[in-house]
Amino acid sequence: MRFIEGAPKDRFEISSDSECLNGPLTVSIDLKDSAGGLIFDTASKGAGVEVFHPFELTAGTALVNQAPAVMDGDTALSLRLSELPKGQIVAFTLDVDDTCGAREITVTGAEIAGARVKVNSVEGSQSAVFDATARVRVDVSSCNA
Repeated sequence: MRFIEGAPKDRFEISSDSECLNGPLTVSIDLKDSAGGLIFDTASKGAGVEVFHPFELTAGTALVNQAPAVMDGDTALSLRLSELPKGQIVAFTLDVDDTCGAREITVTGAEIAGARVKVNSVEGSQSAVFDATARVRVDVSSCNA
């Protein structure tokens, strides 16, 4: 997964280089331990600052069984996917603000560092944290072939 800053529409892209994600799975993002104290800013009057943007699927919608209801100020969300074939991308936009930095409306890779991504699939559950380049790789490569 990668995070792409783009105020007011920040973008998350989920992709797989594995042949293993053929069954239903859930991809969860938890910003709670992010270096910037990140939150989702989905409403005009609430926890975020200046601009806001609600959750919006932008790619891979056919793969999404259930999109999350993200409330303003939330720090976590989960997407239920039917599958995630190798090379396919599921992407969504929403506004992410920091609560610790000087520029709340702009989130850097260093500020998302520490946020956790968890993948639950028929193969099990694995998680990893975003690095300072705003990327995270969750190893789900152990298929039952």
